[in-house]
Amino acid sequence: MSGHHLGRTTWQAYRRRTLSTRGVRRIIVADAIEEIHQRSRGTYGKRRIRAALLEEHDMVVNLKLVGALMRERGLSGLPRQRRRAPNLLKVATPADLVQRQFTADRPNELWFTDITEHPARDGKVYCCAILDAFSKMVVARTFSTVADTSLVNNAVNMAARERARHATTVLHADHGTQFTSWAFGENLRRYELLPSFGTVGDCYDNAVMESFWGRMQTELLDTKKWQTTLELTIAMADYIDNFHNTHRRHSYLGYISPAEYEKLWHDIQPSPQLS
Repeated sequence: MSGHHLGRTTWQAYRRRTLSTRGVRRIIVADAIEEIHQRSRGTYGKRRIRAALLEEHDMVVNLKLVGALMRERGLSGLPRQRRRAPNLLKVATPADLVQRQFTADRPNELWFTDITEHPARDGKVYCCAILDAFSKMVVARTFSTVADTSLVNNAVNMAARERARHATTVLHADHGTQFTSWAFGENLRRYELLPSFGTVGDCYDNAVMESFWGRMQTELLDTKKWQTTLELTIAMADYIDNFHNTHRRHSYLGYISPAEYEKLWHDIQPSPQLS
């Protein structure tokens, strides 16, 4: 390990040479844990940090030791969002093409979308996100101070523009007025997206989006009071683009990021045969 990666306490320990080899290794691991925790924006718990230690530093560290070193350094991951009590409204709808099957075999097979809101001192910010079920990548995100159809249509436009689709894509939403509007339906037809709607009033029919919003609430939105809608919008976009998609380690993906997961999938696809 180069001197560049050694923390101040580690370097001092080497200079004094008063610690055992085991003690020095413990400090090296603790310094690495602190650096990973800082890069995670203070969100990672011991399991994600352990995965990062293995991948980034080739350190095989016992989960119990990671937890102990985190406590010694005063580090902790953010708690999971408490699950909502189930909504008992279960009015079946014929257009549910998902039926709570939240996984996909390839990118752009199944997308989920939803709107969330959060306050700043000068108003509210509404965010519409579209998330790919395969990799949990947010493939589009739009923001507005008004929760109207333009908000969701702009998200659809962004996803259709950014993603190379070669087969049918299902877009699953709830029964919010923005998603059931004529303009939204026309926009889906324009891009040949297949609409799907969950059971009325049941958040578990869009559990993928509920989980994403819960993580963003805990890891970003609840961490401070937001002064302006502009500040909040910039922070939400940064969280999605520069943390969730590209760096956050997702347990569902084997503790790698959505961007890494999609790259691995594309790398193993057979090359097209030239005629």
